[in-house]
Amino acid sequence: MRVKVLIADDQEAVRFGFRTILSAAPDIDVVGEAVDGVQALELVRRLRPDVVVADIRMPRMDGLELTRVLRDSLPAVRVVVVTTYDLDAYVHTALRNGACGFLLKHSGSALLTEAVRAAMVGDSLISPAVTVRLLRQLSPIEAPSVGGTPLTDRELDIVALVADGLTNPEIGVELFITAGTVKTHLTHVQQKLGVRNRVGIAAWAWETGHRRGGQPPGSEVRSSRG
Repeated sequence: MRVKVLIADDQEAVRFGFRTILSAAPDIDVVGEAVDGVQALELVRRLRPDVVVADIRMPRMDGLELTRVLRDSLPAVRVVVVTTYDLDAYVHTALRNGACGFLLKHSGSALLTEAVRAAMVGDSLISPAVTVRLLRQLSPIEAPSVGGTPLTDRELDIVALVADGLTNPEIGVELFITAGTVKTHLTHVQQKLGVRNRVGIAAWAWETGHRRGGQPPGSEVRSSRG
């Protein structure tokens, strides 16, 4: 399934860079570009992209407001917010307004492509540079407990890497498995934890200590082998 993407950024050089990166992916088509949020909204209504990659600081309507408007009027369109500015207020507002991803512009081409693909399936991806700080603040609220079905050892390994902000391909390299296998494990983990996406998984890992370097409490999760 091909992903249709609209890029919204007031800097031509940034739009060109994003278009070059995304167009190189075999499953992504860049269907339009906008110089501000108002034009982006018009193009979304006309072109119906699957994902919008939106800068935060744009004239007329910024990326945060664009995200909120799309959430309320066209919820099927996913938004990945990108910015140069690593500010907590931006992260929290973007996610609260319905963004499916938050990336810093220097995050790299692989992360941008992965964020678009994640957004397409309703998942969330946040730049590793802000993940740890964000999850420290969100984990007391977001972290659920495991119900009747325990996480396997392999699932716990993957959870720990998600908490470090690794993408599916990066986790696959770490564990010598395919990105598709990682995705399958994460689907099972989401079901067991009762969370919607990898942000909830990572929050649970931070809350319970199930991350690399963390000490799991033991009594909160039972792992089953096999």
